[in-house]
Amino acid sequence: MIRIGTRGSALALAQAHWVAERIDDETELVTVTTAGDRGVDTQDKSRWVSELERALLEDRIDIAVHSAKDVPAELASGLALVAIPPRADARDAICGAGSLDALAPGARVGTSSLRRTAQIRALRQDLDVVPVRGNVDTRLRKLAEGQFDAIVLAAAGLERLGRQPDGILGQLVPAAGQGALAIEARPGEWPLDGLDDPEAAACVGAERDLTRALDASCNTPIGAHARLGDDGEVDLEAWLGRPDGSAWLQDRVRGPAAQAGQLCAQRLLSAGARDLL
Repeated sequence: MIRIGTRGSALALAQAHWVAERIDDETELVTVTTAGDRGVDTQDKSRWVSELERALLEDRIDIAVHSAKDVPAELASGLALVAIPPRADARDAICGAGSLDALAPGARVGTSSLRRTAQIRALRQDLDVVPVRGNVDTRLRKLAEGQFDAIVLAAAGLERLGRQPDGILGQLVPAAGQGALAIEARPGEWPLDGLDDPEAAACVGAERDLTRALDASCNTPIGAHARLGDDGEVDLEAWLGRPDGSAWLQDRVRGPAAQAGQLCAQRLLSAGARDLL
């Protein structure tokens, strides 16, 4: 019996069920309430995973299923990311309008992400970008009630819940790990090789290397998105800016997955990233 730890949101449970269906052994879902679920400093990524990590270390669960974008660069001692399953759409999506260009000046756009806020403001200073809280369905309800003209969410989350966006925002650089799941466990205890996708693991690893090399926190508006080429190298795009969208850096590098993140970080730092950080 493999005990799968998960948060209790509809999206987290859908992700955990997806993993359970692909494990040969018998499984049991164990719901763990995190500080983020209780509304504690939701901009701190560790608030979404620390209780799940504690449950792993206390042997109350055997594996934990996370959205990879929520996993901090540094894991709790004694734990590792043991599998990155095939990645879903990594891009951001918009509901309420077909694109950012379709929105009227002064339109109210809801997002809970500093990265999305900064990139939207960099593209459209005339929009009113404001925070929106709650799970996916709560945010969609607020949109339907007219509290916002549009909201921006992860395309993968909408897809996993069977929801359809009105448009895809390909001009935004996604968060590191967006669209991917990350399975965390005590190393060597459970053979989950069948769940690990080498392409997704290489790309997410490069993205996480970039954010780690920049010492970026959850309060840093940073995007990182890698794609694996036919030659086995990754094409890594990065975006780093100020929350108000007044200044930003954007770069793209190509190289081995194990080196691309460090290389991109060095280029950004040489171009002045430290001032933005």
